[in-house]
Amino acid sequence: MEKYEHKYGAEQIQVLEGLDPVRKRPGMYIGSTSIRGLHHLVYEIVDNGVDEALAGYCTEINVIIEPGNVISVEDNGRGIPVEIHPKTHISTAETVYTVLHAGGKFGGDSGYKVSGGLHGVGASVVNALSNWTEVTIQRDGGIFQMYFEKGKTVRKLEKIGESKKTGTKVRFLADDTIFETLEYDYETLETRFREIAFLTKGLKITIEDKRGEQPKKAEFCFEGGLKSFVEFLNKNKEKLHPNPIYIEKDGEVPVEIAIQYTSSYSENIHTFVNNINTIEGGTHLEGFKRALTKVFNDYARGHNFLKEKDSNLQGEDIREGITAVVSVKVREPQFEGQTKTKLGNSEVTGVVQSMVNEALSTFLEENPNVAKAILEKCVSAARAREAARKARELVRRKSALETSTLPGKLADCSSKVAEECEVYIVEGDSAGGSAKQGRDRKFQAILPLWGKMLNVEKARADKIYGNDKLNPVIIAIGAGIGNEFDITKIRYGKVIIMADADVDGAHIRTLLLTFFFRYMRPLIENGNVYLAQPPLFKLSKKGMQDIYCYTDEGLENAFKELAEKGIARDTVSIQRYKGLGEMNPEQLWETTMDPARRTLIQVTMEDAIKADEIFTILMGDEVDPRRKFIEQNAKFVKNLDI
Repeated sequence: MEKYEHKYGAEQIQVLEGLDPVRKRPGMYIGSTSIRGLHHLVYEIVDNGVDEALAGYCTEINVIIEPGNVISVEDNGRGIPVEIHPKTHISTAETVYTVLHAGGKFGGDSGYKVSGGLHGVGASVVNALSNWTEVTIQRDGGIFQMYFEKGKTVRKLEKIGESKKTGTKVRFLADDTIFETLEYDYETLETRFREIAFLTKGLKITIEDKRGEQPKKAEFCFEGGLKSFVEFLNKNKEKLHPNPIYIEKDGEVPVEIAIQYTSSYSENIHTFVNNINTIEGGTHLEGFKRALTKVFNDYARGHNFLKEKDSNLQGEDIREGITAVVSVKVREPQFEGQTKTKLGNSEVTGVVQSMVNEALSTFLEENPNVAKAILEKCVSAARAREAARKARELVRRKSALETSTLPGKLADCSSKVAEECEVYIVEGDSAGGSAKQGRDRKFQAILPLWGKMLNVEKARADKIYGNDKLNPVIIAIGAGIGNEFDITKIRYGKVIIMADADVDGAHIRTLLLTFFFRYMRPLIENGNVYLAQPPLFKLSKKGMQDIYCYTDEGLENAFKELAEKGIARDTVSIQRYKGLGEMNPEQLWETTMDPARRTLIQVTMEDAIKADEIFTILMGDEVDPRRKFIEQNAKFVKNLDI
């Protein structure tokens, strides 16, 4: 092997002091430098106030997005200690903001019984990744303040006044040389703080956006805790019982759970540890599911919902239509992976399981009408599951007998390496024909669909297998659906929805996205789903190369550029594309399918709760929420077909 000639001595070994490692590798500490990482800074400071609330010392947290994207977070907790720290020989407050892993959240004798956040690195990481940070503390009868720039202390902690109040106020401006954007999304922050307020009973959180001409403000405080959370999640759904089942128990591992069943066919369970959203579940979810299955099967046997010859209900039968929030507080949580999305503490399984066993059994015995409504749905789900199994086997047998197991209309690609392959799900045979001719056959597959497909929000899995619109999609992707979906078996790294830029196209996109969200959710979570962006307009003139525009703004910008070249607007012809079928294969390739020139929108799921709410509103049974949504958003619609 050829040696790389370079000096390798003491001077080549970098020593990153203080907070330099954070600035050098920010992704290691906050996940990314995108808008998600930017929001993470706010969450970390708010989490410090929440920890004070969990300890019983904080009742209010106020968050303000100031003009210029300056963030202000103020709580009325105890205030960060201001005395000199015995090890660092600087004030404790400065230590917290300048030394990694310095905080009151480590070990059994720490300042907190339980805590979330980054376990003490939160404050210092925010400081390191900010242009400037100003911290004001009210404690011990005084007002104290310190100031930092890019993690370095500019003004040490000094007393600037007297006060009988307590609390901490942090103002910071994120570093524009580190983050891709400094524009905070108000709705994203609002959703997160509503969630925190649900999880922290009695804590009042306000968020105010002072940017722009129309300031926004929201205030959250829920004395009902998780009961209020479940009621919020189900506000647009038909409930099987009016009041959520509520379970709460203090102890070494405090547990709080709320459960309510709806008429929907999907399960909707959210789990939290110390207010951290464990989107991958873990031992607390495992204990909850085990208890749920046992309790309902025992009740079904004891009250003749199941006959002696009947098989037990499976977990998926019992969880159909459930909305549940499971929140546990663990002194020393062990998370799998750096993202802290799966709880690993084995002792939590037994704690949750035994608690739910006892409380839920008692509830069902004391509320036979609620038990009957839920069990009837569970038994119906079991029958549908069996019907789905038979339909699935029928599809498999039929596929095995055919010369090819792939859908007849699928024009597959030659490559078999999933990572480099992509499938375009195309609206209509006409556009499908153009896409087949215009594609790169090595890595691009085309699956034409025609007509409106099944709305899976209103159908069980047994109606999906064999459906002439959805079955080709299931077989082409090749990874199954529902509980059987296996992301490692997908045949294409990109699943691209390519529909017309009109109302029908939007409807087809929504139907497909609803299907992926409900039955192939890992496909979205893994970042495999995309939306193609065909052009809306084509500008043409003799002797001029055609110009394609994808938005109204793009059209106006194109005319401005042409005007600068001396080309008048009225000498240019404009074609408004109503459908993909209007483009020939070359145009479709050039504008929508060529990886070097196309625009794809990746479908992501930042917030499963918000996504579930939107799909329920748009595709569910309840008409009133949908009407309200349309009334509120109609003013934003562009290019509506007339």
